[in-house]
Amino acid sequence: MTFLQEVVDILLAYIVESFDRETKVIDFHYPNELLQLNNWELQHEPATLDDILISCRATLKYAIKTAHPRYFNQLSTGLDMVGLAADWLTSTANTNMFTYEVAPVFVLLEYVTLKKMREIIGWPEGRGDGIFSPGGAISNMYAMLLARFKMFPEVKEKGMSSVPRLVAFTSEHSHFSIKKGAAALGIGTESVICIKADECGKMIPADLERRILEGFVPFFVSATAGTTVYGAFDPLIAISDICKKYNIWMHVDGAWGGSLLMSRRHRWKLDGVERANSVTWNPHKMMSVPLQCSALLVREEGLMQNCNQMHACYLFQQDKQYDLSYDTGDKALQCGRHVDIFKLWLMWRAKGTIGFEAQIDRCLELSEYLYNKIKDRDGYEMVFDGKVRWRPSFRGWSGVAPVIKARMMEYGTTMVSYQPQGDKVNFFRMVISNPAATFEDIDFLIEEIERLGHDL
Repeated sequence: MTFLQEVVDILLAYIVESFDRETKVIDFHYPNELLQLNNWELQHEPATLDDILISCRATLKYAIKTAHPRYFNQLSTGLDMVGLAADWLTSTANTNMFTYEVAPVFVLLEYVTLKKMREIIGWPEGRGDGIFSPGGAISNMYAMLLARFKMFPEVKEKGMSSVPRLVAFTSEHSHFSIKKGAAALGIGTESVICIKADECGKMIPADLERRILEGFVPFFVSATAGTTVYGAFDPLIAISDICKKYNIWMHVDGAWGGSLLMSRRHRWKLDGVERANSVTWNPHKMMSVPLQCSALLVREEGLMQNCNQMHACYLFQQDKQYDLSYDTGDKALQCGRHVDIFKLWLMWRAKGTIGFEAQIDRCLELSEYLYNKIKDRDGYEMVFDGKVRWRPSFRGWSGVAPVIKARMMEYGTTMVSYQPQGDKVNFFRMVISNPAATFEDIDFLIEEIERLGHDL
């Protein structure tokens, strides 16, 4: 008990420090330096508990303070106290999500929360299916797996040699996980056709239809709600019309932007999402649920079970005394599955839907504030009209952003990401999802960029 109390004291001190604007976001060291600062090697003999406490302090000393109000790097920021408490409880319970037998409360909470999320998407009475997975990339791969099984169920037993050449479609601005999923499922990255996007980063439906008609067997279209770099929302209604016309599974990757469904003011950006066959939604991004918390929502009930079940009799016995539909493990790709649901559920209880809505609206208000501050400011150039999106970016010559970012990390005052996109040079990509951020923090970021880049 003494040891655990000391660990808690270390954690509480770190939390207080993380919210202190006078502290650094990062105490940066190069990898070779950090390796030499402490003895990180594993030993043959056991360490003392005092040594373990020293290791805990050292780990947090060099950790990035993602809860810091001036941390704007990608993509999961902030630290919610109820979510943190839920994470502690989850680790204390230390159970597996595969059966009701070993995780009764957590399985039920996943059931009611996924149903609520499907209702918010717009599926009648919240019907359908879903699962929490180890991140948006896996949720997207689940969707591709289900789409292939829906069209060619024989592929589960006979493999890819039993089906014709399949092709999937996604925006040229989509997340890399779509191609990675195709590679993992044996479909191949060359079978993922990237559709042109307009100047604002939205998929062009006419190009999608043109590419569908080029040949092979189209089985999957992934539209993006909140692209990784531009934050663009693909035109879901037009895309769903095309998918319906050609009988193609429509997936919406809303890992980043799906949380806007919680906002009555901003959910119009996802108009048409209710027509999708599946949706990825990551509460660990815009909703600031502690990592990891990613959901795949599926419109057709029972499809996940049919696609993935293996009937392992040593785990999913058919003569248990309760309703076996609550044994969710056989519809998952994993056997061991972490309890990700309790953080989201407990935060939802604490905030209510209106609390999440206010939090998201506030982040978009800060984004609008940033846009208005820099749109006509000397030294900045918008990549495009930031008012049509909710993560404005600004740019200079290609070497400016990397140099300023490096100086940011060395000074430790703030963090913001950068990258090129297409023919555009490196530009800053602003992410605002931290509930602790204020207008003053936005002002500080702008002034700090100017200070760090004054000689460039």
